[in-house]
Amino acid sequence: MDIYITLVLMAHIFSGILWIGILYYFNFGQALKFPQMEASARSNAVTVLVPHLLELFRWSALATVVFGIALIVGFGIDRDGYYDSGQFRSIAIGGAIGIAMALNVWLLIFPTQQKIIAATRATIADGTPAPADQPKWARTALLASRTNTMLSIPMLFFMVGARNLPGLWG
Repeated sequence: MDIYITLVLMAHIFSGILWIGILYYFNFGQALKFPQMEASARSNAVTVLVPHLLELFRWSALATVVFGIALIVGFGIDRDGYYDSGQFRSIAIGGAIGIAMALNVWLLIFPTQQKIIAATRATIADGTPAPADQPKWARTALLASRTNTMLSIPMLFFMVGARNLPGLWG
């Protein structure tokens, strides 16, 4: 494996761990504990911590997809028959799930969370009441994030299985 593929693989793995780690934090940490926090602490977290994590979340999702596509191209160029292999089929399925997850981040989760953050900041700064749609936004973001959490299981299975379960495709 040449240095290009090694570096891209390391970047893909790092960005993927960051992305899925933040996803799991949002779903198994924040979503479960925010309701138990005092309103002022929750508002502070929403305006300080969450925006930072959302930026890392969306950019690590994009980086994971970009590095993954670069790997597919790099592996395919280096090896004859790669695109006809079971390993490639596993990568293609995992990659398709990952792309759907990244689109969910960029097109649904991030924009919805931005509305929630803006409304929370307005409430803190001006005492503006929360918009009537805010519970709907929160529900939309929660369901989209939970969908990604569930999709991460088969995505990780196919990605890890590509290399470690050679008999997966017969």
